[in-house]
Amino acid sequence: MTTAATSLKLPRGLKSRIEKLARRSGESPHAVMVRALAEHVDAAELRQGFLDDAARTDVAMQESGTGYRMEGVHTYIAAKARGQTVKRPRPVRWRK
Repeated sequence: MTTAATSLKLPRGLKSRIEKLARRSGESPHAVMVRALAEHVDAAELRQGFLDDAARTDVAMQESGTGYRMEGVHTYIAAKARGQTVKRPRPVRWRK
């Protein structure tokens, strides 16, 4: 892996917290910061992907005039979370 040097100015309190965490975990402060930044970027990219998918789905729903009843979706998700086998809700036309 190639690396690029950067300078990061931290508030004293945050730097102290990172150093304490690093000592307790047996890592260097640098490793803690790199891991934290990587996890944050991963989460932000995942969230952005979710928002992009939602926007595409909304466009498709607007164009097709079909969607899913909220109650059916909630029932389906709750059953799946309980580990139950359940049929997917059927799409309905909401626009004529």
